[in-house]
Amino acid sequence: MARIKYLLVVSVLLLAACSGAPKVEVEHLVGQTMGTSYNVKFPAVTGVEREALKAAIDQRLVRVNALMSTYDPTSELSRFNQYRYDTPFELSEETLLVINEAIRLGQLSDGVLDVTVGPLVNLWGFGPTMRPETIPSEQDILAVRQYVGLDKLAVRGNALIKKHPQLYVDLSTIAKGYGVDVVAELLEQQGITDYLVEIGGEMRVNGQKGDGSPWLIAIEKPVSNERAVQKVVSIGDNAIATSGDYRNYYEQDGVRYSHLIDPRTGKPIQHNTVSVTVVTSSSMTADGLATAFNVMGWDAAIALAEENDMAVFIIRRIDDTFEEYSSPAFEELVTVY
Repeated sequence: MARIKYLLVVSVLLLAACSGAPKVEVEHLVGQTMGTSYNVKFPAVTGVEREALKAAIDQRLVRVNALMSTYDPTSELSRFNQYRYDTPFELSEETLLVINEAIRLGQLSDGVLDVTVGPLVNLWGFGPTMRPETIPSEQDILAVRQYVGLDKLAVRGNALIKKHPQLYVDLSTIAKGYGVDVVAELLEQQGITDYLVEIGGEMRVNGQKGDGSPWLIAIEKPVSNERAVQKVVSIGDNAIATSGDYRNYYEQDGVRYSHLIDPRTGKPIQHNTVSVTVVTSSSMTADGLATAFNVMGWDAAIALAEENDMAVFIIRRIDDTFEEYSSPAFEELVTVY
Protein backbone atom coordinates (compact mmCIF):
# COMPACT_ATOMS: atom_id res chain seq x y z
CA MET A 1 0.00 0.00 0.00
CA ALA A 2 2.76 2.33 -0.93
CA ARG A 3 1.89 5.83 -1.62
CA ILE A 4 3.49 9.29 -2.00
CA LYS A 5 2.91 12.15 0.38
CA TYR A 6 3.71 15.81 0.25
CA LEU A 7 3.79 18.26 3.14
CA LEU A 8 5.66 21.51 2.64
CA VAL A 9 7.26 23.39 5.49
CA VAL A 10 6.38 27.08 5.16
CA SER A 11 8.42 29.97 6.54
CA VAL A 12 6.05 32.85 7.19
CA LEU A 13 8.56 35.67 7.43
CA LEU A 14 5.96 38.41 7.28
CA LEU A 15 4.25 37.08 10.39
CA ALA A 16 7.53 37.07 12.30
CA ALA A 17 8.45 40.55 11.11
CA CYS A 18 5.13 42.03 12.15
CA SER A 19 5.31 40.47 15.61
CA GLY A 20 8.45 42.42 16.49
CA ALA A 21 9.81 39.31 18.23
CA PRO A 22 13.61 39.07 18.52
CA LYS A 23 15.30 36.81 16.03
CA VAL A 24 16.61 33.52 17.39
CA GLU A 25 18.82 31.41 15.17
CA VAL A 26 17.04 28.29 13.96
CA GLU A 27 19.25 25.27 13.38
CA HIS A 28 18.46 23.22 10.28
CA LEU A 29 19.81 19.69 9.95
CA VAL A 30 19.39 17.83 6.66
CA GLY A 31 20.19 14.25 5.73
CA GLN A 32 19.20 11.16 3.76
CA THR A 33 17.23 8.19 5.05
CA MET A 34 14.70 5.58 3.88
CA GLY A 35 15.19 6.50 0.23
CA THR A 36 14.26 10.12 0.89
CA SER A 37 15.46 13.12 2.90
CA TYR A 38 14.94 14.36 6.42
CA ASN A 39 14.75 17.88 7.82
CA VAL A 40 15.09 18.83 11.47
CA LYS A 41 14.60 22.43 12.62
CA PHE A 42 14.89 23.85 16.13
CA PRO A 43 15.83 27.15 17.78
CA ALA A 44 19.46 27.08 18.90
CA VAL A 45 19.83 25.54 22.35
CA THR A 46 22.80 26.18 24.63
CA GLY A 47 24.88 23.06 25.16
CA VAL A 48 23.62 21.22 22.06
CA GLU A 49 26.41 20.62 19.55
CA ARG A 50 25.04 20.63 16.00
CA GLU A 51 27.30 17.99 14.43
CA ALA A 52 27.04 15.62 17.40
CA LEU A 53 23.25 15.86 17.27
CA LYS A 54 23.18 15.19 13.52
CA ALA A 55 25.39 12.14 14.04
CA ALA A 56 23.02 10.85 16.71
CA ILE A 57 20.01 11.40 14.42
CA ASP A 58 21.73 9.58 11.55
CA GLN A 59 22.60 6.69 13.85
CA ARG A 60 19.00 6.32 15.03
CA LEU A 61 17.68 6.37 11.47
CA VAL A 62 20.28 3.87 10.27
CA ARG A 63 18.98 1.60 13.01
CA VAL A 64 15.37 1.96 11.79
CA ASN A 65 16.48 1.13 8.24
CA ALA A 66 18.46 -1.87 9.44
CA LEU A 67 15.32 -3.18 11.08
CA MET A 68 12.48 -2.30 8.71
CA SER A 69 13.77 -1.67 5.19
CA THR A 70 12.46 -3.93 2.43
CA TYR A 71 15.20 -2.66 0.09
CA ASP A 72 17.99 -3.97 2.33
CA PRO A 73 18.01 -7.79 1.99
CA THR A 74 19.83 -8.08 5.31
CA SER A 75 17.35 -6.02 7.35
CA GLU A 76 15.37 -7.71 10.08
CA LEU A 77 12.12 -7.34 8.15
CA SER A 78 13.69 -8.66 4.93
CA ARG A 79 14.96 -11.71 6.77
CA PHE A 80 11.44 -12.32 8.07
CA ASN A 81 10.06 -11.97 4.54
CA GLN A 82 12.61 -14.52 3.29
CA TYR A 83 11.64 -16.94 6.08
CA ARG A 84 9.46 -19.76 4.74
CA TYR A 85 8.41 -21.57 7.91
CA ASP A 86 5.39 -21.42 10.22
CA THR A 87 7.49 -21.42 13.40
CA PRO A 88 7.89 -18.15 15.36
CA PHE A 89 10.42 -15.63 14.02
CA GLU A 90 11.80 -13.43 16.81
CA LEU A 91 11.94 -9.70 16.14
CA SER A 92 13.32 -6.64 17.89
CA GLU A 93 11.17 -4.61 20.23
CA GLU A 94 11.16 -1.69 17.75
CA THR A 95 9.94 -3.70 14.76
CA LEU A 96 7.26 -5.39 16.86
CA LEU A 97 6.09 -1.99 18.09
CA VAL A 98 5.56 -0.79 14.51
CA ILE A 99 3.94 -4.06 13.39
CA ASN A 100 1.57 -4.07 16.36
CA GLU A 101 0.49 -0.52 15.52
CA ALA A 102 0.03 -1.50 11.87
CA ILE A 103 -2.16 -4.42 12.94
CA ARG A 104 -4.17 -2.17 15.26
CA LEU A 105 -4.77 0.34 12.48
CA GLY A 106 -5.59 -2.50 10.10
CA GLN A 107 -8.27 -3.74 12.48
CA LEU A 108 -9.56 -0.21 13.07
CA SER A 109 -9.90 0.33 9.31
CA ASP A 110 -11.55 -3.07 8.76
CA GLY A 111 -8.54 -4.39 6.88
CA VAL A 112 -8.00 -1.38 4.62
CA LEU A 113 -4.55 -0.65 6.03
CA ASP A 114 -2.78 -3.91 5.26
CA VAL A 115 1.01 -4.14 5.56
CA THR A 116 0.96 -7.49 3.74
CA VAL A 117 -0.35 -5.95 0.51
CA GLY A 118 3.13 -5.42 -1.00
CA PRO A 119 2.90 -8.33 -3.49
CA LEU A 120 -0.22 -6.73 -4.99
CA VAL A 121 1.55 -3.36 -5.19
CA ASN A 122 4.37 -5.10 -7.05
CA LEU A 123 1.91 -6.93 -9.31
CA TRP A 124 0.49 -3.59 -10.46
CA GLY A 125 3.97 -2.17 -11.07
CA PHE A 126 4.29 0.25 -8.15
CA GLY A 127 6.96 -1.58 -6.18
CA PRO A 128 10.61 -2.21 -7.01
CA THR A 129 9.52 -3.97 -10.23
CA MET A 130 8.73 -2.06 -13.39
CA ARG A 131 5.28 -1.20 -14.73
CA PRO A 132 3.66 -4.37 -16.09
CA GLU A 133 3.44 -4.85 -19.84
CA THR A 134 -0.19 -5.92 -19.43
CA ILE A 135 -2.77 -5.14 -16.77
CA PRO A 136 -2.99 -8.03 -14.27
CA SER A 137 -5.83 -10.46 -14.93
CA GLU A 138 -8.37 -11.58 -12.34
CA GLN A 139 -6.48 -14.87 -12.16
CA ASP A 140 -3.20 -13.03 -11.50
CA ILE A 141 -4.81 -11.02 -8.71
CA LEU A 142 -6.48 -14.06 -7.17
CA ALA A 143 -3.19 -15.98 -7.15
CA VAL A 144 -1.38 -13.21 -5.25
CA ARG A 145 -4.25 -12.67 -2.84
CA GLN A 146 -3.77 -16.22 -1.58
CA TYR A 147 -0.84 -14.96 0.51
CA VAL A 148 -2.00 -11.41 1.26
CA GLY A 149 -3.98 -10.45 4.36
CA LEU A 150 -3.49 -9.58 8.03
CA ASP A 151 -5.29 -12.82 8.91
CA LYS A 152 -2.16 -14.63 7.71
CA LEU A 153 0.08 -12.81 10.20
CA ALA A 154 0.13 -13.47 13.94
CA VAL A 155 2.08 -11.99 16.86
CA ARG A 156 3.13 -14.33 19.64
CA GLY A 157 5.15 -12.69 22.38
CA ASN A 158 8.24 -11.19 20.77
CA ALA A 159 7.83 -13.13 17.53
CA LEU A 160 5.82 -13.18 14.31
CA ILE A 161 4.23 -16.24 12.76
CA LYS A 162 3.42 -16.71 9.08
CA LYS A 163 0.29 -18.62 8.22
CA HIS A 164 1.42 -18.74 4.59
CA PRO A 165 5.08 -19.22 3.65
CA GLN A 166 4.98 -16.46 0.99
CA LEU A 167 3.56 -13.81 3.32
CA TYR A 168 5.43 -10.53 2.83
CA VAL A 169 5.31 -7.55 5.20
CA ASP A 170 6.06 -4.02 3.96
CA LEU A 171 6.03 -1.24 6.56
CA SER A 172 6.45 1.63 4.10
CA THR A 173 3.02 3.01 5.04
CA ILE A 174 4.09 3.52 8.64
CA ALA A 175 7.89 3.26 9.06
CA LYS A 176 8.74 6.82 7.97
CA GLY A 177 6.30 8.09 10.57
CA TYR A 178 8.00 5.91 13.16
CA GLY A 179 11.33 7.41 12.11
CA VAL A 180 9.92 10.89 12.74
CA ASP A 181 8.80 9.85 16.22
CA VAL A 182 12.22 8.37 16.96
CA VAL A 183 13.97 11.62 16.00
CA ALA A 184 11.47 13.72 17.98
CA GLU A 185 12.12 11.60 21.07
CA LEU A 186 15.88 12.00 20.59
CA LEU A 187 15.52 15.79 20.44
CA GLU A 188 13.49 15.82 23.65
CA GLN A 189 16.13 13.65 25.34
CA GLN A 190 18.63 16.37 24.42
CA GLY A 191 16.47 19.04 26.05
CA ILE A 192 15.10 20.38 22.75
CA THR A 193 11.37 21.04 23.20
CA ASP A 194 10.80 23.35 20.22
CA TYR A 195 11.29 21.49 16.95
CA LEU A 196 10.04 20.41 13.54
CA VAL A 197 10.95 16.95 12.24
CA GLU A 198 10.14 15.81 8.71
CA ILE A 199 10.96 12.63 6.81
CA GLY A 200 9.66 12.20 3.28
CA GLY A 201 6.61 14.35 4.01
CA GLU A 202 5.74 12.89 7.41
CA MET A 203 6.04 15.57 10.06
CA ARG A 204 5.89 16.23 13.78
CA VAL A 205 6.21 19.57 15.53
CA ASN A 206 6.44 20.76 19.09
CA GLY A 207 6.58 24.18 20.73
CA GLN A 208 7.37 27.22 18.61
CA LYS A 209 9.86 28.72 16.20
CA GLY A 210 12.64 30.95 17.47
CA ASP A 211 10.50 34.09 17.30
CA GLY A 212 7.65 32.60 19.33
CA SER A 213 5.37 32.01 16.31
CA PRO A 214 3.90 28.57 15.57
CA TRP A 215 5.35 26.13 13.10
CA LEU A 216 3.29 26.51 9.92
CA ILE A 217 2.69 23.65 7.49
CA ALA A 218 1.25 23.75 3.99
CA ILE A 219 -1.04 20.99 2.77
CA GLU A 220 -0.40 20.57 -0.93
CA LYS A 221 -3.14 21.07 -3.52
CA PRO A 222 -3.80 17.64 -5.08
CA VAL A 223 -2.80 18.46 -8.65
CA SER A 224 -0.12 16.68 -10.67
CA ASN A 225 0.99 19.51 -12.99
CA GLU A 226 2.23 22.05 -10.42
CA ARG A 227 3.21 22.63 -6.80
CA ALA A 228 0.48 24.62 -5.10
CA VAL A 229 -0.88 25.08 -1.59
CA GLN A 230 -4.39 24.02 -0.60
CA LYS A 231 -4.24 25.14 3.03
CA VAL A 232 -1.69 26.49 5.55
CA VAL A 233 -2.15 25.22 9.09
CA SER A 234 -0.62 25.04 12.54
CA ILE A 235 -1.22 21.83 14.46
CA GLY A 236 0.04 22.47 17.99
CA ASP A 237 2.25 19.76 19.49
CA ASN A 238 1.27 17.03 17.06
CA ALA A 239 2.17 15.06 13.95
CA ILE A 240 0.68 15.42 10.48
CA ALA A 241 0.66 13.15 7.43
CA THR A 242 -0.94 13.49 4.01
CA SER A 243 -1.66 10.69 1.55
CA GLY A 244 -2.52 11.46 -2.07
CA ASP A 245 -2.89 9.55 -5.33
CA TYR A 246 -2.38 12.48 -7.68
CA ARG A 247 1.29 11.95 -8.58
CA ASN A 248 2.09 8.25 -8.50
CA TYR A 249 -0.07 6.62 -11.16
CA TYR A 250 -0.05 5.53 -14.78
CA GLU A 251 -2.61 5.42 -17.57
CA GLN A 252 -3.22 2.60 -20.01
CA ASP A 253 -5.94 2.38 -22.67
CA GLY A 254 -7.59 5.47 -21.20
CA VAL A 255 -7.78 4.03 -17.67
CA ARG A 256 -5.94 5.63 -14.74
CA TYR A 257 -4.26 3.24 -12.30
CA SER A 258 -3.39 4.64 -8.87
CA HIS A 259 -0.51 3.34 -6.74
CA LEU A 260 -2.97 3.01 -3.85
CA ILE A 261 -4.12 -0.62 -3.84
CA ASP A 262 -7.32 -1.61 -2.06
CA PRO A 263 -6.60 -4.94 -0.34
CA ARG A 264 -10.32 -5.75 -0.41
CA THR A 265 -10.29 -5.92 -4.21
CA GLY A 266 -6.61 -6.39 -5.01
CA LYS A 267 -6.89 -3.46 -7.45
CA PRO A 268 -6.00 0.25 -7.53
CA ILE A 269 -8.60 2.56 -6.00
CA GLN A 270 -11.12 4.04 -8.43
CA HIS A 271 -12.96 6.64 -6.32
CA ASN A 272 -12.55 10.43 -6.43
CA THR A 273 -10.91 11.01 -3.04
CA VAL A 274 -7.54 12.51 -3.94
CA SER A 275 -5.94 13.58 -0.66
CA VAL A 276 -6.30 12.87 3.06
CA THR A 277 -4.48 14.64 5.89
CA VAL A 278 -4.45 13.29 9.44
CA VAL A 279 -3.31 15.13 12.58
CA THR A 280 -2.57 13.16 15.74
CA SER A 281 0.08 12.89 18.44
CA SER A 282 2.11 10.10 16.78
CA SER A 283 3.64 10.47 13.33
CA MET A 284 3.60 6.68 12.96
CA THR A 285 -0.16 6.61 13.55
CA ALA A 286 -0.86 9.62 11.32
CA ASP A 287 1.22 7.99 8.57
CA GLY A 288 -0.78 4.77 8.57
CA LEU A 289 -4.17 6.41 9.00
CA ALA A 290 -3.68 8.84 6.11
CA THR A 291 -3.21 5.91 3.74
CA ALA A 292 -6.13 3.96 5.19
CA PHE A 293 -8.52 6.90 4.88
CA ASN A 294 -7.41 7.59 1.32
CA VAL A 295 -7.99 3.99 0.24
CA MET A 296 -11.41 3.92 1.96
CA GLY A 297 -12.82 6.84 0.04
CA TRP A 298 -14.96 9.81 1.05
CA ASP A 299 -18.00 8.38 2.85
CA ALA A 300 -16.25 5.58 4.73
CA ALA A 301 -13.37 7.86 5.76
CA ILE A 302 -15.74 10.50 7.12
CA ALA A 303 -17.72 7.91 9.04
CA LEU A 304 -14.59 6.40 10.64
CA ALA A 305 -13.11 9.81 11.47
CA GLU A 306 -16.26 11.03 13.17
CA GLU A 307 -16.87 7.75 14.98
CA ASN A 308 -13.37 7.85 16.49
CA ASP A 309 -13.06 11.64 16.96
CA MET A 310 -10.07 11.89 14.60
CA ALA A 311 -8.65 15.09 13.12
CA VAL A 312 -8.96 14.46 9.38
CA PHE A 313 -9.02 16.76 6.33
CA ILE A 314 -10.18 15.18 3.05
CA ILE A 315 -10.24 16.48 -0.52
CA ARG A 316 -12.16 14.91 -3.37
CA ARG A 317 -12.42 15.86 -7.01
CA ILE A 318 -15.82 16.85 -8.41
CA ASP A 319 -15.45 17.37 -12.16
CA ASP A 320 -12.86 20.18 -12.42
CA THR A 321 -13.15 21.40 -8.83
CA PHE A 322 -12.29 20.17 -5.34
CA GLU A 323 -14.57 19.60 -2.37
CA GLU A 324 -13.13 19.73 1.16
CA TYR A 325 -14.19 18.05 4.38
CA SER A 326 -12.80 18.86 7.84
CA SER A 327 -13.80 16.60 10.72
CA PRO A 328 -15.01 18.26 13.95
CA ALA A 329 -11.77 17.17 15.65
CA PHE A 330 -9.72 18.78 12.87
CA GLU A 331 -11.65 22.03 13.20
CA GLU A 332 -11.04 22.04 16.95
CA LEU A 333 -7.37 21.06 16.90
CA VAL A 334 -6.00 22.82 13.80
CA THR A 335 -5.65 26.53 13.11
CA VAL A 336 -5.97 27.52 9.45
CA TYR A 337 -4.10 30.58 8.10
